[in-house]
Amino acid sequence: MADKKAATLPRKPYERELLRLQTELVKLQEWVRAEGARLVVVFEGRDAAGKGGTIKRVAEHLNPRVARIVALPKPTERQRTQWYFQRYTEHLPAAGEIVLFDRSWYNRAGVEHVMGFCTKQEYQLFLRQCPIFERMLVEEGIVLRKYWFSVSDAVQEDRFRRRLDDPVRRWKLSPMDLESITHWEAYSRAKDEMLVHTDITEAPWFIVESDDKRRARLNMIAHLLGSLPYHDVPPPVLELPKRPPSTGYERPPRDLQTYVPDHAASL
Repeated sequence: MADKKAATLPRKPYERELLRLQTELVKLQEWVRAEGARLVVVFEGRDAAGKGGTIKRVAEHLNPRVARIVALPKPTERQRTQWYFQRYTEHLPAAGEIVLFDRSWYNRAGVEHVMGFCTKQEYQLFLRQCPIFERMLVEEGIVLRKYWFSVSDAVQEDRFRRRLDDPVRRWKLSPMDLESITHWEAYSRAKDEMLVHTDITEAPWFIVESDDKRRARLNMIAHLLGSLPYHDVPPPVLELPKRPPSTGYERPPRDLQTYVPDHAASL
């Protein structure tokens, strides 16, 4: 893929289809809530592959009390002594909830393994236990979807360079991200090994080509919606009540309260 750049989807059809899909995601949310379903969506892939932007579009119009994003920091010293999957299980959804994992337990199969943050024994144990863990989730009734965002080396490097010069996205670039350039082949081998062990019938991996972020977002959301048996749940009929007549309330004088300055007036 290094010498092949995906054609960028034009903005207008992208935005039109994104809005349609986001409307369907709201319907999915209401179905999850009405049915008491439990949905977990795992987003994995290389650094700068477009996971974060896709998650943002998925969650943009959803109720944060129903759909929440889980992006865990590095484990604490106490968590390092726990069963590896333990700190992830506490974030699993209850009935009527959606959880979007911005990276997940698959950290062990990727960055931890490649960068030497876990032992070979811990890595091998993960590869044996992960399919069992995921089968347990599915048997419990949790709906699990796993997406791997695939980006070419050339596009990844280009995105890194743009982040270096972008003051609002500079925070997305860390020294660990840059290590992914020099360890490109090691990450490729780790991904291949991960798929061999964890691409199981009960919880298969779905690959999202993400050199074009717009296409990746639409393709991923459309696939998620198409993989679930959701249906439109009619909302309750609501009517705005009539405002009752005044009982004599008077607002306190404005000079008794502190207002933010009108910055907009200076534009």
